[in-house]
Amino acid sequence: MLRRLHRLRALTRRLSRDRRGATAIEFALISVPMLILFLGLIELGMILLVSVTLETATEFTARDIRTGVFQLSGSSTRDDYKGKVCRNMSWLSGLCQTNLYVEAETFATFAGAGGSTPAATEPVDPDAACWSVGNPEDIVLVRTYFKWPIVTPLLKPLLMTASDGSRLLSTAKVFRNEPFNPAQRPGGARC
Repeated sequence: MLRRLHRLRALTRRLSRDRRGATAIEFALISVPMLILFLGLIELGMILLVSVTLETATEFTARDIRTGVFQLSGSSTRDDYKGKVCRNMSWLSGLCQTNLYVEAETFATFAGAGGSTPAATEPVDPDAACWSVGNPEDIVLVRTYFKWPIVTPLLKPLLMTASDGSRLLSTAKVFRNEPFNPAQRPGGARC
């Protein structure tokens, strides 16, 4: 029995001096948090990229409303505008039609164009949103929303703003329509 104890003690001393597997153990302890950190950085980068893409696409397509090109084109519905925004977000074409929501409202003054954005926990209801691109010299507020799915498991509770685990990205443009061809006023209804 004493011999066994002595051998066990010798084995313990020998193993405690052996450093051959230390690197593998250290890597195993560090690799999982590092992987989560890298995935989180990629996730944040993608959110930023989608946000900038949404901002740029909204800017380009809102210009068509501002100049009257959209109203006078004969196809000035919400779906037409949504299609134009999606064409400007070409690298997201697979997600765009189902995850993009648009609305446009006209106002009498810039002060009245403040409005509110949808709550972070409420789903965006495209049927309840207003759609009025306005007449010449109307003040128009155009808002676009894009639901971006969050895939990093540990960051999901920190980044998600919708109950379905996605983040609602939004952008808004407020402008006064230019005095485009007043003889052909499209007669947009106010919401």
